[in-house]
Amino acid sequence: MISTNEFKTGLTIQIDGDVYTIVEFQHVKPGKGAAFVRTKLKNVKTGAIVERKMNAGEKVPKAHVERREMQYLYKDGDLFVVMDNESYEQTSLTVEQIGDGVKWLKENMNLGVLFFGTTVIGVDIPNTVQLLVTQADPAVKGDTATGGSKPATLETGVIVQVPFFVNEGDLLIIDTRTGNYVQRA
Repeated sequence: MISTNEFKTGLTIQIDGDVYTIVEFQHVKPGKGAAFVRTKLKNVKTGAIVERKMNAGEKVPKAHVERREMQYLYKDGDLFVVMDNESYEQTSLTVEQIGDGVKWLKENMNLGVLFFGTTVIGVDIPNTVQLLVTQADPAVKGDTATGGSKPATLETGVIVQVPFFVNEGDLLIIDTRTGNYVQRA
């Protein structure tokens, strides 16, 4: 159990059987009445953000979330099969469990899989990935003066904006948090 006085951003707590991450919190001491803590919580499973008011000093259970390094192996229909790097145990994940990171998945990529007990509650994709350009229009002479960008299709099927000098067959580093081109690998 953890007291509301010990809250900090990023802490995972358990309320009504669900796991929440503290997005922000504020201790409020009104002129009249008891102090309380106003919190903004993110449901780890659904991603929904809720606001909740708790009494100062109230105890809530701390959620013990375990992060395991796993390797993405292959896609099997609608499921994504990953393997624990230590026990070699295989687990199937759904698109909902992986979230937006599914568009950056590449075979043999290492992921951080978050477990609450035996339930997968989230997946951490690396901040950057190296992906091959499978389709990009050739640059036209004079385009470089504008400093613009063009669309390019990557090996995972994602289309990102890249500088004009990027060609088909180039290996790029992409920021998975923003979906932006970083540099050529």
